[in-house]
Amino acid sequence: MTYRAEVVGSLLRPTYLAEAREQLAAGQRNAAEFKAIEDRAVDEAIALQEEAGIDVITDGEMRRYAFYGHLIDALDGFDKYGGWAIPFRDEAGEQLILKRPVVVEKLQWRRSMCAEEWVYLRARASRPAKVTMISAQQAAAYYDPEKSKSAYSTRDAYLADIVDFSRREVDELARLGCTYIQIDAPQYAALLDPQMREGYRQRGNDPDKIIDTCIEMDNAIIRDHPGITFGIHICRGNNQSKFYASGDYEPISRIFSQTHFQRFLLEYDDQRSGGFSPLRHVPEDRTVVLGLLTSKKPQLESFDELRSRIEEATHYVPLERLALSPQCGFASTMEGNHLSYEDQRRKLELVAKVARAVWG
Repeated sequence: MTYRAEVVGSLLRPTYLAEAREQLAAGQRNAAEFKAIEDRAVDEAIALQEEAGIDVITDGEMRRYAFYGHLIDALDGFDKYGGWAIPFRDEAGEQLILKRPVVVEKLQWRRSMCAEEWVYLRARASRPAKVTMISAQQAAAYYDPEKSKSAYSTRDAYLADIVDFSRREVDELARLGCTYIQIDAPQYAALLDPQMREGYRQRGNDPDKIIDTCIEMDNAIIRDHPGITFGIHICRGNNQSKFYASGDYEPISRIFSQTHFQRFLLEYDDQRSGGFSPLRHVPEDRTVVLGLLTSKKPQLESFDELRSRIEEATHYVPLERLALSPQCGFASTMEGNHLSYEDQRRKLELVAKVARAVWG
């Protein structure tokens, strides 16, 4: 697979879609009306990516309220907004608190997480496409020792179900002809940030042991699925143009060598990401998708600077095993990052333009 120009997942939600979702929740629209509006938004997301020249596309996550919505909406057992709040911040120090889900009852399968997304995308797209799912380690954040203990006495018991349900989903996607699945794992960023690592230690948790456990779980989800390319996306938080972690990939670099993912989609859009040196740990049969364009800010990157940074990365990974993308999705939650639809379009076009210039 030689995809050079890629997106990470989410795209900005049209205003009409956000309004329709609110109307559905308020009982002012029926499900059939809402699905037609959702379909329109997905059609527009597909057209945007194809016209921009992106090699492998998503449905923009238009059917999700957040990047993890496929899990929360498909399984019974979560309190959607009852989990611990996580602070996001920006360079100016402004903060935003995101309320996370929390598991409160034993999980029950309600429906497939991604089958609707994939089947519709497959039918409408004229280019290769992919589906995004979250990692077990991301789902681990939705366990609370107090609120979850009546459903699962331990986090491990909960995560065993998460792994089983995730494998079931991968099996279903494979049956439906999906050949590329991206696992979103921003929670790994908490294990590379020096301050957060120290916080884990102070709470009696060894961050390196957590990394090893997470690698085991991710490998368990993707294992024994021949014919599917698996990518993993790792960033440092992305919500309404804010982040929650900083630091380079070195503390978690064994993810590169010990997981079975074929593609690593990595955030490299600013100083918080550190340098390319950790890429020396990437095995010779894997691809690194450099997230060099920011999805958080409207300013358009320089064509020449992007080419220069790709050249810099070749000191650690040869050019034929590199690709290009934005550093994250444009709308990890319904609200989206602080840039316009036109800004988004120009950035996607630039990804494709640079990719064509570099790889032909």
